Amino acid sequence: MTTYEPTLLHRGMLAVRRNTIRRLLRSTFGIEQLRDGQQRVIDSVLDGKDTLAIMPTGGGKSLCYQIPAKMLVGITIVVSPLISLMKDQLEKLDELGIRSVQVNSSLNAEEEAGALEAIASQSCEIVFCTPERLVSPEFIALLKTVTLDIVVIDEAHCISQWGHDFRTAYIGLGAAIDALGKPPVLALTATATDEVIADIGKQLGRKLNVINTGIYRPNLHYSVVQVTNAQEKLQQALRLVQQNEGIGIVYAATVKVAEEMLAVLEEAGESVTIYHGKLPSAERKHNQDMFMSGERRVMVATNAFGMGIDKSDTRFVIHLQIPANLESYYQESGRAGRDGLDAHCTLLFLQDDKRIQQFFLVKHYPAAAELQTVYTVARELAQEGPLSCERLESALEEAGEAKLKVCLKLLKDGKLLRQNRKLEFVPSSKEPEPGVFEKLAEVYVQKAERDRVALDQMVGYAVSGFCRWKLLLDYFGDEVDGFEHCCKCDNCLNPPALTLLDDIIIRDDEFDREPAPAPSGPHFEIGGRARSPKFGEGIVVAVAGDQVTLEFPGQEEPRTFLAGFLKPLKPAQAAPQQ
Repeated sequence: MTTYEPTLLHRGMLAVRRNTIRRLLRSTFGIEQLRDGQQRVIDSVLDGKDTLAIMPTGGGKSLCYQIPAKMLVGITIVVSPLISLMKDQLEKLDELGIRSVQVNSSLNAEEEAGALEAIASQSCEIVFCTPERLVSPEFIALLKTVTLDIVVIDEAHCISQWGHDFRTAYIGLGAAIDALGKPPVLALTATATDEVIADIGKQLGRKLNVINTGIYRPNLHYSVVQVTNAQEKLQQALRLVQQNEGIGIVYAATVKVAEEMLAVLEEAGESVTIYHGKLPSAERKHNQDMFMSGERRVMVATNAFGMGIDKSDTRFVIHLQIPANLESYYQESGRAGRDGLDAHCTLLFLQDDKRIQQFFLVKHYPAAAELQTVYTVARELAQEGPLSCERLESALEEAGEAKLKVCLKLLKDGKLLRQNRKLEFVPSSKEPEPGVFEKLAEVYVQKAERDRVALDQMVGYAVSGFCRWKLLLDYFGDEVDGFEHCCKCDNCLNPPALTLLDDIIIRDDEFDREPAPAPSGPHFEIGGRARSPKFGEGIVVAVAGDQVTLEFPGQEEPRTFLAGFLKPLKPAQAAPQQ
């Protein structure tokens, strides 16, 4: 009887696979060879492993699912957060002769019917859809009738509650993929800290094979320009735009600042357009098309622009204000230099800009009482028949769709609810333990605290005198062999410590004095009272760091404020109860 050595057999199969990949690269994609990281991800996917690929912007993530899609017999599902990104990918795949369709809200009835028919007949290789579409029971029912090879989750950091761009639409993906029979998953992202990596696996319910090719891109030259007022910032940005050749993006944290920057650049005669969420959809598309085609040299935008946009020859990215964290900054600045050529990433830092991000961080996360209300309503509705997400949204319309999804996720995490194969919610037969809703709500108190820490780290980057790349690598826990300095950022080229020390005399007793006492801000206690300039007097129901939540008479929803905008009231100052 003939016997085979398993190791040799595996190597032989691997050699055949690699040869097939090489032929595909040349014949279909016009590429001579893969990068090391791409090959490792593709091997992991073809081995049937659940995989998380962390690859820098421009690292070739798309090939990691396009090649397996060509080699496997069934359909590859690609979940993407942006319809514009799907359109871009679809056009590229059509040019390559790869059969693909998209299913999203941009299609008319005829187009959608054609896409669904292509899926049902398995005449397509890749299907792009939004997370909202993948979790719909009707779409799941269709996909269960075909052969699925892989489910790809693009921008996978959006899954994680600890990620910089957490999106509630991603919450139901784990349950939806389980309902499809648990096909292998490929999650793709440019950045993920250790916390985010662990949370992505937890949310998907998978043990992921993590392949991290690192974030270091030596062609990106980072710098920070300190400014003292808003007008100086706009003038510095104008100088940088005029100084830099080629195409660029200028990011603003608010629509107001973006429009001010647009006016300054237009007055200076620059070729510029704008993109933000308050523009009509048709105008956003028109402006994006002008930038992508090269008809406009500069795009001024909020963070609504950029995810998945492949403009590889972008030579500079300027930030007018600090983003909320270093993940966001790396993602946005990383849209420069995707072609591998030198590009400049500049942050204009005004200390007061921290307040803008603090304002954005003031979110009303679900409180214990809200979780208990959702659970009570879910139990009551479940007694009347199957409990779909639509029934819950209808019964709890005042909660808002996004907050309701977060509440349902937390109740599932606490095993108070589960979802069946039809994605219907089924309440637990056990009674909730005392304090369980408070314990679940604590998760988002922790998130609020982490958001504040992340913002402080972003400010730390802006004011630091160390190598910019070293700061980014340390933040993401990315070790590059032999790396000490990039030798290209502003701090490497002009070390600030040397300049500052020239005029400083250090005395022997310089550090012998007692440290000055830390300034003490207003103090708030739960159950106490405080006054808001706009809403008047309310009762303190929650305190998390510098965020204070108040309940006001006659208002159903409590409101959350930064502590600096409230005045605590002593019992004698408080208005008498009616």
